[in-house]
Amino acid sequence: MVAPKREESEINEKKIVDQIRSLGIDMINEAGSGHPGIVLGAAPIIYSLYAHHMKIDPENENFYNRDRFIMSAGHGSALLYATLYMAGYPLTLEDLKDFRKIDSKTPGHPEYKKTPGVEVTTGPLGQGFATAVGFAIAERNLSARFNKGKKEIIDFNTYVLCGDGDLMEGISYEAASLAGKLKLNKLIVLYDSNDTCLDGPTEECFTENVAMRFIAQGWNVITVSDGEDIISITKAIEDAKASTDKPTLIEIKTTIGKYSKFEGNHLVHGTPLDKEDITNIKEQMQIRDIPFTISQITVDDFRTFINNRCKNITEKFNKTIETMDEEDRVLLENFMNGNKSFDIKDIIYEPPQDKKESPRVTSGKILTSIVNKFPSIMGGSADLFTPTKTYIEGVGNFIPENEIGKNIFFGVRENCMGAVLNGLALCGFHPYGSTFLSFSDYLKPSIRMAAMMDLPVTYIFTHDSISVGPDGATHQPVEQLASLRATPNLEVFRPADANEVIGVYRTIFEKESGPSVIALSRNTLPILETTKINEVAKGGYTVFDSERKLSGILIATGEEVHLAIEVANRLKTKGMDVRVVSMPCIKRFEEQDQEYIDSILPVEIRKIVIEAASSMSWNSIVFNKKYLITLDEYGCSGSKEDVYKKYGFDIDSLEEKVENLLK
Repeated sequence: MVAPKREESEINEKKIVDQIRSLGIDMINEAGSGHPGIVLGAAPIIYSLYAHHMKIDPENENFYNRDRFIMSAGHGSALLYATLYMAGYPLTLEDLKDFRKIDSKTPGHPEYKKTPGVEVTTGPLGQGFATAVGFAIAERNLSARFNKGKKEIIDFNTYVLCGDGDLMEGISYEAASLAGKLKLNKLIVLYDSNDTCLDGPTEECFTENVAMRFIAQGWNVITVSDGEDIISITKAIEDAKASTDKPTLIEIKTTIGKYSKFEGNHLVHGTPLDKEDITNIKEQMQIRDIPFTISQITVDDFRTFINNRCKNITEKFNKTIETMDEEDRVLLENFMNGNKSFDIKDIIYEPPQDKKESPRVTSGKILTSIVNKFPSIMGGSADLFTPTKTYIEGVGNFIPENEIGKNIFFGVRENCMGAVLNGLALCGFHPYGSTFLSFSDYLKPSIRMAAMMDLPVTYIFTHDSISVGPDGATHQPVEQLASLRATPNLEVFRPADANEVIGVYRTIFEKESGPSVIALSRNTLPILETTKINEVAKGGYTVFDSERKLSGILIATGEEVHLAIEVANRLKTKGMDVRVVSMPCIKRFEEQDQEYIDSILPVEIRKIVIEAASSMSWNSIVFNKKYLITLDEYGCSGSKEDVYKKYGFDIDSLEEKVENLLK
């Protein structure tokens, strides 16, 4: 017998909130680890959002115009999973019982593509907050592109749940500043403000006036004084949605570990509750003390709110798409499908007459052609458009007055830039961002998240060597290439000249997923006759070969390829025949079949690496460190020539080292 449908006015919302709490602490207790404090304290916040505001279809979780929710306080994953289950997403009680277990749908922190309804792998605190800015930029750009006349094709909100920890991280400051400047009014942050962090009360480490900080950054700020007051939370979100020119922070004063014997104490943050405490909590909530006990009434009631608001939402969206003109419809479908790959073979590049060009300049020319041709390729620079050559003429700037523009001025906010690129990628863009290679460390956490999520993000890092000279050690990358190459699922390319730059872009944009780094020299270099555009995809190939029996093989990347060729030519006059292999991408080369690898690097021939960077990238190819002409110390300020000479990368020094190693 089917129970009669209840009116919304008859529903006891506190019962639903407490059911979410109960499931969350059961998950943590079953796993023996987790964070019960946020589950007990912030449940009314996430409930109010999903019940009364989120535009979602749990049966069609990826329908494109859905609202996005980002759990920036990722340690609260049990709270999120319990809510998603209650809301009707395809999760089972068994999935909740598998919390934090191997290969489950409910990992310890939210992970993209693991759990239905999870939009992003949030990782370290603050990353989710900053990634949300990317979602909001995507919505603004797409709505400006597709909302014509009275048609509202794209109009989703991006919601974030964050805590004090997120707002202590520098990346959230960067992201909030950018969001305020760009007037991203569809970005709404729900701040679980409980004055507590893992080590103790926030008064020991975090005492600024957060509300005034956000107001100064161009945000609306709304305060809810009682985190248990569902009506006030719901009203605050409604007011935030009404904002037309600013993002909104809703500070909601909550009590960490509500109902626990450690209520309001930092000890409840990340330690499972004992059995006695769980029994007492459930007694206060009037829930049976049996793990994973579910009141079907609370489930049905929760879903009633969602269904009443969101009924047929996917069907309505699909019908709206059908009314679009064909060109716009096809383009939107490309965004919805994630633009798996691009054919850029017909991109025209005219080399300079003297056949000499800086790889960063070539990169700028190719990028300009690509960005102008493909609407979903969009990006910017962390205040280095001019030196990185990544400002794109003809596509406009993304600013509040021109939200269809594609040049994003990130300002000096590298980590924020990386996270924003991730948010754009999660909305179907193929974004790029640029800065100097030595500054890539600032956005490494965001790069790591992109690699985990397999997102098609491209990082354009120029000034890739100690050859930048006068700027000194702080601007001369040494360990960055090794660090980036060590990142799983990240392809790192270091092209030698214009031909290889073209090959890198083709390789990156023709693959279906995964992030990529392009490390580019700032120096003008000859365009070699022996570099091959189509060989770059193999990661390594021969650019200079011997005419007789091989004496040895030089392996180099970037501008050091030119040095290696000159050394090989000098040694040839001494009767030593040396092959030079350009290896723009070590990872790609090692993925080739063994026959190809052996044809380029025969086992019996001595191999020497020349790269003015850390030796740690090369252990899988050259096993004896004496054959690594690399750099494991910081550089210094001076002319390019003097710096090269000091560290043994001038031609005379290289010739002597190689000759001695091959004797």
